[in-house]
Amino acid sequence: MAPNIPPPTAPSDFEREQMIGMMEKEMEYRVDMFNKLTHTCFNKCIEHKYKESELNMGENSCIDRCVSKYWQVTNLVGQLLGNSRPPM
Repeated sequence: MAPNIPPPTAPSDFEREQMIGMMEKEMEYRVDMFNKLTHTCFNKCIEHKYKESELNMGENSCIDRCVSKYWQVTNLVGQLLGNSRPPM
């Protein structure tokens, strides 16, 4: 026989507000991270005197490497911070 598990209840107004607040913070974090990534890789890889309307091969390669490294470091830092948090 299956144990009696009560049906899930709808979140309270307070819980809904908390969830919305967390989603807004997550969105702000992601937008901020994207802006930092864009700024960092643009400054590193793109010449400040535009010669062509398209990116050249070297700029494309630099941007690919820059974005890849940025995500690797971001994920590593997230893992390290996640592992150092005390259990709840």
